[in-house]
Amino acid sequence: MHSLAPESLMMSYGYKPEWSEGAVKCPIFQTSTFVFKSAKEGKEFFEIAYGKREKSPEEQPGLIYSRLNNPDLQILEERLTLWDGADECAVFESGMSAISTVLLEFLRPGDALLYSKPVYGGTDHFINKVLPQYGIEGVGFTNAMDEETLISIAQGKNVKLIYIETPANPTNALFDLTLCKKVADRLSTPENQVYVVVDNTYMGPLWQHPLKLGADLVVYSATKYIGGHSDLIAGAVLGRSELMQRVRTLRTFLGNMAGPWTGWLLMRSLETLKVRMTQQAKNAEKVADFLKNHPKVSRVYYLGHLEEGDPQYEIFKHQLSSAGAMVSFDIEGGEEAAFRFLDNLKLFKLAVSLGSTESLAEHPATMTHSDVDEGDRAEIGISENLVRLSIGVEYFEDLIWDISEALEKA
Repeated sequence: MHSLAPESLMMSYGYKPEWSEGAVKCPIFQTSTFVFKSAKEGKEFFEIAYGKREKSPEEQPGLIYSRLNNPDLQILEERLTLWDGADECAVFESGMSAISTVLLEFLRPGDALLYSKPVYGGTDHFINKVLPQYGIEGVGFTNAMDEETLISIAQGKNVKLIYIETPANPTNALFDLTLCKKVADRLSTPENQVYVVVDNTYMGPLWQHPLKLGADLVVYSATKYIGGHSDLIAGAVLGRSELMQRVRTLRTFLGNMAGPWTGWLLMRSLETLKVRMTQQAKNAEKVADFLKNHPKVSRVYYLGHLEEGDPQYEIFKHQLSSAGAMVSFDIEGGEEAAFRFLDNLKLFKLAVSLGSTESLAEHPATMTHSDVDEGDRAEIGISENLVRLSIGVEYFEDLIWDISEALEKA
């Protein structure tokens, strides 16, 4: 039988029009609670929901309460698993709620996590400012460190997680997921399984599939490419069922699942995800090539410019199917020049976030990553010269015109 591609299944997977008066699109189930047909059915639904028994093969988990499940959320989660090849998905009210729920579920006082540097500024804050209050230590590593170095910095620590953001925000630094999985396996014991968690936000579910490369869980800020229109906040976690059961249970009791309206908007966005991201990647290539040859730009951070012989190139070829749509660059003249550039953009919007249909520009050192330790910023290249661009779906020549005009005034 012919197997349909995810972009085809995004239109209908998991939904039957006859369930909803023949509506071709899944309606918004704007309800807090659901009616049981009988008291016995209510009992059975709760038994499954609270893990008191396993559901039988032909049994479907029933709808109880929108903090537990909702048709919009359930169908959305089923569709999201298709891109990454995951057993299950859980959608959250924000990317940070997805990330923090995973970290809180798999870490306890006295534990440690190895985390890649740089990571998104909110993640960095949670690891270095919040988790230490619970007796949990974050140990950072860069992509210059080899397997033995990672093993050595983990010695004497009760490592439970390796958390990787790759490509890294905002420098596009790549981390070798195969290497990280090897380190996790070496640190694991029969009593202590070390899991690998990957933030795949920069690549979206289209251009990199960490679960197929050995990761145990993948997390997203679904606000970004998955949402793609700067009109919602959401997060997602995907992985195999045994781990997702733990994530989903904590989500239930933290109460940070996405609501039906957000679920409906994300289902709409998934229908155009591939065409949006494909165009954004094409535009980013044009923009990056222009920046590479501009006299006021000293360095461009773009995966499409990696060359053979560079270890980063080898990771790129193994892990990714696209150079993506994020471009950062160092501008000559420091913060003053960077600010003049940003203030003179016309088509680009001066705003944080990324992955949307419109192009955005920001200054990581004073905006998204301003809370990152100053020493860490220096070590990983987040300088006052650095500008980050999220490339949208506009006509590429207009984007280049806008950048060119702003650089002239910088």
